Amino acid sequence: MAFEVAPSLPAGGWQGRPPGLPSAVPPPSVPLSFLAAASLGLVGCGVTLIWFRSYGTVNPTDDHVVAAAHLAMLATLSMGVLGAIHQFTPVITQRPFRSLALSRATFLSWLAGAWLLPLGFATRQESVVEAGGFLAGLAVTLLIVNIFPALSARGKGPPVTGLRFAVGGFVVTACYGVVYVIDRRGHWFDLNAHVVLAHVVVGLFAWLGLTYVSVAEKLWPMFLLAHVPGQRRSSWLAVWAIPSGVLLFSPGLLFGVVWLAWCGAAILSIGLGAHLFSLLLHIRHRRRKADLHLLFVVTAAAWLVVGVGLALAGELTLGHHHHLGIALAAASIVAISGWLLVALVGHAHKVVPFILWSALRGRGVKEKADGTQLMFADLYDHRWAAIVYGLVTTGVGAVCLGFAASFSIAIAIGGGLFIATGLCVAANLSVTTLRLPSRTGAERPVGEGAPTGS
Repeated sequence: MAFEVAPSLPAGGWQGRPPGLPSAVPPPSVPLSFLAAASLGLVGCGVTLIWFRSYGTVNPTDDHVVAAAHLAMLATLSMGVLGAIHQFTPVITQRPFRSLALSRATFLSWLAGAWLLPLGFATRQESVVEAGGFLAGLAVTLLIVNIFPALSARGKGPPVTGLRFAVGGFVVTACYGVVYVIDRRGHWFDLNAHVVLAHVVVGLFAWLGLTYVSVAEKLWPMFLLAHVPGQRRSSWLAVWAIPSGVLLFSPGLLFGVVWLAWCGAAILSIGLGAHLFSLLLHIRHRRRKADLHLLFVVTAAAWLVVGVGLALAGELTLGHHHHLGIALAAASIVAISGWLLVALVGHAHKVVPFILWSALRGRGVKEKADGTQLMFADLYDHRWAAIVYGLVTTGVGAVCLGFAASFSIAIAIGGGLFIATGLCVAANLSVTTLRLPSRTGAERPVGEGAPTGS
């Protein structure tokens, strides 16, 4: 039996949509596909860290370490961020994506590219690297075409402005990657550590970080029950200063222009500081009691501060102790990635139940097996969520320590904790839902419309 959305539906719609849910929001299967694949990516990243742990202590820019980094950046963080973009951009702008088919094509091409690239790096098969690069580039192109109608909305505030810049950062990141893939055969420039960092800075801050900063401005008021009065200039400062800083910082690294890189780093730091200040304002004005979600968010912010500190220490150390400087720079990338990973995992425990609850309501499931009303918080086990917090936080710390101290066992331990995190998150956010009553109304599977063909 095959299920599909009827052709007459709008691009972002599905049959059985719960009343009150904006028509621009896509079917749950779209964002959930990305988020589920992100869990798988974290498992793959953990396996790779264990397998290639010794390379990270000798040369953090080795192809085997690059493979693990790409599983983290592409298959985990970017995959999760793409899911968030598909879910929240229509909510923020009140405009749908161009096509549901393009969303699914973006997922499939990004999934293939995000795994082929690391596989090619790990095996040093250039044809596999090139195939992965092509598919990743195709996914970026499909996203641009698909998201353009939604982001063309005007007057929607800092989140939309930030998302526009972030999508631009995604394109620049992809362009960097294409050039580097081509260079692996041509060798027409020196792919040294500073050139690689120029690529990393754009991906981490102008794409992944800026997307989180933008979407968080909508998630924090909702999940913290916080209303920050006034014009909230810190939000505007964050979404403008982060891309502006990267615009100077990355070329400064790429071409070795020290003063330009420092200027860019200073402006970028102002933007990140504005983001943290905005978080403090939301925490101060929250009406929800401190809970595990708040702990995830605060811990994620702490990793950002640690990452910036390690980056500064690495730059100051590099001149007189090259290996230690490189190790600290690698650890800073891990810590800043930990900012995004811990935030992604924490918000997933809010976002996924929210999406599943809407899907369940759409098919008529309103009560638990005991007859009481079904709530968001009923769709996952809170004890396991606390365990996941411990796993992911300790995992980031172990990998960060492993790279900073050239301690391969710590890298392996962190990899094992990432595997456990990915598996636990996937299980916790799905098993409880599967145990709910399967049908109470029209025969419809979770997250889709009624069957229209076979």
